[in-house]
Amino acid sequence: MIRVGNSVMSGSTLTVLFLTGLLATTIAANAQTVANPPEQQVEKTQASTNEPPTQSKTLELPPIVVQGQRVSPFAEEQLVGPYQQPEWTTERRFPTTRIYLQEQPYEMGVEQWDRIRAFKDGTVEHRFSEEYELGLPHRFQMDAYYTWKAGSEAIAGPHNVAVDEESIEFRYAFADWGQLPMNPTLYVEYTFATGGDADALEGKLLLGDEICQVWHYGVNFICEQGLWGDCSTELAASAALGRTIIDRKLGLGIEAEYSNTTVAGSRGDPEVWFLLGPSAQWRITPKLHLDCVPLFGMTHDSPRTECWVVLGYDFGSGTGKETPVTPISTKGN
Repeated sequence: MIRVGNSVMSGSTLTVLFLTGLLATTIAANAQTVANPPEQQVEKTQASTNEPPTQSKTLELPPIVVQGQRVSPFAEEQLVGPYQQPEWTTERRFPTTRIYLQEQPYEMGVEQWDRIRAFKDGTVEHRFSEEYELGLPHRFQMDAYYTWKAGSEAIAGPHNVAVDEESIEFRYAFADWGQLPMNPTLYVEYTFATGGDADALEGKLLLGDEICQVWHYGVNFICEQGLWGDCSTELAASAALGRTIIDRKLGLGIEAEYSNTTVAGSRGDPEVWFLLGPSAQWRITPKLHLDCVPLFGMTHDSPRTECWVVLGYDFGSGTGKETPVTPISTKGN
């Protein structure tokens, strides 16, 4: 028996009170744990001590860029060389219309040209040109020509053969292939005339691309100025469209030429030519090609026909046109 104040409690009563208090304490502790989980208690403890919360660190890696390379079932559509140009541009696809750069850095090639004009007065003129091509770094190319004429009665010389002119040209492509619309290329040529004719300076803007695989086109805008004498001025344009028939073997198409030529003293009376006709290219071997373009005069001033025949051979270089392009994502690895 235990006396509390004026009350007396038995041992059994004390036992019940003790157990009741212990149960109440346990329930209160559990309720406090549910209301404040351990994570929140840690945050509160950290906040109370002004310490920043602990955060897990994630390993950060630089982004990986993957760039796909064009895959085509046609070998002549594959990109080659440092400028990533289609293989078909490395062979002269259109004799009347130039496109981009034909030779890659330090590659060399030679071509033999024969331009045959049949005039309406019955005379025929052959204009032969030997061309040497050299690719230069930084999207430059240099070509040199030696040209002579034969066949026309108007040509002075033994057997109607005479040297016509010598010329040198430079091309510069403004960007790698596909970086600018129509791949603009600047062309400048200086001609050293013979036989008392005036030297001439010629500039061209070369444009070209592909409409889709196997369909190719080119457009040239031309201005040629005689430097003395009658100071002839020629404003011209040419265009060509072609399709691959057999990959790296045969291509067919159509080509056109327009020119407006005037001389000092009669600028208002131009001589206007427009010629149109089919074209074909036969890739005899991967490095040897033959082009043929018969054009037909469509205006009063035009010759009756003008036929171009070009036989070209590429020597290549240590890099070679067959070198595949390395995907950008793997360069430097």
